[in-house]
Amino acid sequence: MSTYVFKAIDGTGGKARGEVEADSKQAVADQLKQRGLIVLDISDKHSAANMEIRLMKRVKPNDLAIFSRQLATMISSGMSILRALYVLEEQTDDKFLKETIVAVRKDVEAGLSLSDSMARHPKVFNPLFVAMTQAGEMGGVLEDALERVADQLQKDAGLRKQIKSAMVYPVMVIVFAVGVMMALVAFLVPVFENVFKEFGGKLPPMTQVSVTMSHIVLNDWWAMIGGTIAVVVGFVKWKKTTWGRKQWDRFRLHIPMKIGTIVQQIAVARWSRTLASLTAAGVPLLQALEITGRTGGNVVVEESMDEVIASVKRGGTIAAPLAQQPIFPSIVTHMVGVGEETGALDQMLDRVAEFYEEQVEASVKALTSILEPIMIIMIGAIVGFIVISMYLPLFEVYNNIE
Repeated sequence: MSTYVFKAIDGTGGKARGEVEADSKQAVADQLKQRGLIVLDISDKHSAANMEIRLMKRVKPNDLAIFSRQLATMISSGMSILRALYVLEEQTDDKFLKETIVAVRKDVEAGLSLSDSMARHPKVFNPLFVAMTQAGEMGGVLEDALERVADQLQKDAGLRKQIKSAMVYPVMVIVFAVGVMMALVAFLVPVFENVFKEFGGKLPPMTQVSVTMSHIVLNDWWAMIGGTIAVVVGFVKWKKTTWGRKQWDRFRLHIPMKIGTIVQQIAVARWSRTLASLTAAGVPLLQALEITGRTGGNVVVEESMDEVIASVKRGGTIAAPLAQQPIFPSIVTHMVGVGEETGALDQMLDRVAEFYEEQVEASVKALTSILEPIMIIMIGAIVGFIVISMYLPLFEVYNNIE
């Protein structure tokens, strides 16, 4: 037997709260219905104490997209939501997702709607997923809404995969360059340093720099590792603060070598695709704009949505305030304006998203082609600096002998 906390309303609309001991949430729901109460919420009283730490647990977007598409298929075939959830929890391999589906299924059994049950698991189902599910429930087109969610998740995952794939080569080159530098200063420089001590005299500045680096790597390696960890942890904590996130998101838009441009294109593509999916699913415009801002992935987009929402509330358009925001290019504002005029806003936004997703692909390829020679030059400069610095004292000794 477990203790459950419930929220409900009676026949007169009065609120009722309390605790019930039962074997399951379904048993609690049955007891409350027998008492003439309408169930609003049921939760385990001790769930917070027994909750497993899930800080590092995440559901892959592709797994979530497959779940959404399978649920849509089963619902469209006439299967009930509850039975579909039973089937999905049995065949899902991801442990965290399976546990979440079980929890959602139990909430649905207790009388909650599917969207409300999903909203209780924000680490798995983001506001976009919940809002589109809710719109599908209200409009009687749940399977269509879930299909749109799956499409959105797969397109987002494809965009992220594209960026990560493009960054593999530069990251490998940087790691290799750092490894080469560490190996040289740890093994080559000490050998030459012992030779230089026999020569006596003052070392050239370049050589002194390499020798100092060698001493740091060999003697103060713990300080290097500790300092690196401190910098990384400090950066992550700073970025999670409200002020830090704003500064970082704005800085990313101005990084040179087309990186800032790629960040902008990704933000615009994601904004367009999300808003298109929400409006097409029948989510009210103000709610769609609010969700789009919160799931845009950039604080500049979120702040821009505040202006757009204010304009819509005054009876204005979406395009007018967008034109005042530097992050949205003029082509976006014009196409949004045409969509509003023709009543085909979702279609125009889909075209904008497709255009900028193609632009991201082209920009990433261009960035990769620029980074390749820069990385090669960087490795050559590191190796060349260390090698030359080691031979400079030998040249000086040779000149003195002559």
